[in-house]
Amino acid sequence: MRLKLLTLALALAAISLPSHGEDLLDAYRDARANDPVLSQADATRLATGEGVPQARALLLPQISAGLTLSQTNGGGSGAVQDPNNPGQFISTSQFGHTRTRSIDGTLSQTIFDFSKYANLKAAHSAANAQDATYEAALQNLYVRVTAAYFTVLNDEDQLAFAKANEDAYKRQYDQADQQYKVGLSAITNVYQAKAYYENAKTQSIAARNTLDNDREALRVITGKPIGELKKLRDDLPLQPPTPTDPDSWVKQALQSNPTLQAQKDNVETAQHNITAARAGHLPTISANVTYGKNSSWYQNGGIHQDTRPSTTIGLTLSVPIFSGGATQSRVRQSIYQRDAATDAMELQRRQIVQDTLNYYRSVIAGISQVESSKASVESGQKALEATRAGFEVGTQTFTDVLLAIQTLTQSESNYSQARHQFILNKLLLQQAAGTADLKNIEEINALLE
Repeated sequence: MRLKLLTLALALAAISLPSHGEDLLDAYRDARANDPVLSQADATRLATGEGVPQARALLLPQISAGLTLSQTNGGGSGAVQDPNNPGQFISTSQFGHTRTRSIDGTLSQTIFDFSKYANLKAAHSAANAQDATYEAALQNLYVRVTAAYFTVLNDEDQLAFAKANEDAYKRQYDQADQQYKVGLSAITNVYQAKAYYENAKTQSIAARNTLDNDREALRVITGKPIGELKKLRDDLPLQPPTPTDPDSWVKQALQSNPTLQAQKDNVETAQHNITAARAGHLPTISANVTYGKNSSWYQNGGIHQDTRPSTTIGLTLSVPIFSGGATQSRVRQSIYQRDAATDAMELQRRQIVQDTLNYYRSVIAGISQVESSKASVESGQKALEATRAGFEVGTQTFTDVLLAIQTLTQSESNYSQARHQFILNKLLLQQAAGTADLKNIEEINALLE
């Protein structure tokens, strides 16, 4: 049963809650279809993956063909048929232009080029890194949707508490004003109650604004307007993480965290880039097959000449001797980039260990926080009732009543925050371990009503 919060009940009495609302799975499905952050990660993954066929293409046969048409203007020599002696040609001068047509085709194949093989391996590693980065973005989407969803739920609770607090102070203000008018209390009580009441109104306005802003933040992720949301039920399962050993969670994180895996792939990519740069010192061998045919004809009655097609087959050995130090510079640059990638990976590894342990401890502490804040609300309710009764008989002051209302409201706020943060911390722990998936969202969704 939902806690019978005295002040919250007053607020809920004026709010009609629907019997059905949007749940976390609905929000996730909308976000999966519309979130630009995830779409950007997917597009980057696909674009990087195209580097693999491009690098492989340089190791496959290269075929090209060409057609050249040219015209040469000016004098020249030619040959025409002798009219007195058929079958014989007479050399003659030609004036005008000469036209030439050349057709050629080339087939080339890399036999040995170590840099191209290294670049292909680097392209594979870069594609793997982006695949892992996309997986990290997908797991982050689970967290972003859940965090934004729970932020709205918590804001709704805070607004309800603020309104209930405002109503409670309004009643105290009205009571103090009425008692003052009949001479049963001092004007001080009226001023004090009015001060608390006006402050409560300000808090209600701020809570409403925060709720509106955070609903808009959720809409940015889902791409759709946000309706009424289902809330966490009262009987939350306050279970510790499984396994209960934090070192097991750290071990899992170091093996499965996709962000760390992406950094490992980046280091591997940088290592292949070093190999490719060093291959600039090595010779390359390629095979070539060239086919060509030329035709020429002359102006002013000149003859038409066709050459027989020619085919050339050969091997080309290219040996780099000196490139002005560019190859050595590229090697040094690649080594520096590898070192930077290694440092980034180590930093990410340490961060993941820290996050995993922090979230594990937060889940453990969250169990006690939820239980303590719940007990605080129950005690605050009883304290307010007792304080009001004491005020009626003169054993408690008017200030005591105002403070009791304030204490209860703060306890309610802490309880709401602790409940939502506990569930979110469990998901954050799964994300740090690299195991967050749709099943976790479904489990959280089952806690809504």
